[in-house]
Amino acid sequence: MALTVAPVVFVLLWSTGFVGAKYGLPYAEPFTFLALRLALAGALLAGLAAVLRAAWPADRTQAGRAGIAGLLLHAGYLGGVFFAIDSGLPAGVASVVVSLQPVLTAALATRLLGERLIAVQWLGLVLGVGGVALVLAPGLVGAVGTEGAFPPVGVASCLVALLCGTAGTLWQKQHGDDIPLLSGTAVQYAAAALLLVAVAGATETMAIEWTAEFVAALVWLVLPLSLGAVLLLLFLLRRGSASGVSSLLFLVPPATAVESYLLFGEELPLLSLAGVVVTTVGVALVLRPPGRRTTSAG
Repeated sequence: MALTVAPVVFVLLWSTGFVGAKYGLPYAEPFTFLALRLALAGALLAGLAAVLRAAWPADRTQAGRAGIAGLLLHAGYLGGVFFAIDSGLPAGVASVVVSLQPVLTAALATRLLGERLIAVQWLGLVLGVGGVALVLAPGLVGAVGTEGAFPPVGVASCLVALLCGTAGTLWQKQHGDDIPLLSGTAVQYAAAALLLVAVAGATETMAIEWTAEFVAALVWLVLPLSLGAVLLLLFLLRRGSASGVSSLLFLVPPATAVESYLLFGEELPLLSLAGVVVTTVGVALVLRPPGRRTTSAG
């Protein structure tokens, strides 16, 4: 039952992360906001692990592997997304760009995790990349120099997030199965928070406006997202393949688009909406299982 419900809950929670980021970013700079979120989440998880007397990473090797996963999945992926949205990239567009993660994961898994792609899946790779190009085209080409243009720095930041998220997913699948879930995630958050504090200290004022909106966004991002959704992600990675779990992310852009429209009035041009459809089809083809797959190396 848990394995049936967990993916649905994960998608619903994960999609709200883009909205929560946009909701809180007017009141704090991106790296400061994210460092605070991860520090709080890490402290809560460490406290929970202590109360439950959960195991901790057995040695420095396990702790180091957890730390690397944290730098990629949280500092790199979330940091890139937060910076992109803070730079003016619509939350819906950001979610579409990083939804290419399952495409990259499936492609890299051919070498790293022993999975093979068939011809139709390679076609899906092409469609996925082309779909994202359609999503971004109105803001990068047709609207250059206009009010509706997508900020290039925001797009670049989203691409960094995409690469970090893909690398983090593959790293976690290869090295994370033996690391205790609660304490290992706390180590991930601590490592990411330390890096983000350093980056924020060097590039931001670190000022925060403690409005009701900011507190609400922070609480939501810490509890349902950093504790609920991320633990679900790591749980699902232990039970399934990296490409299979990543495939859930292609369901996130439609949910984020609806949430962004309802809360912020964000609308995507017709060409961008077509790109969402093309990207979804492409990812679905990439993740279409061939007759037989080799067993993933854990």
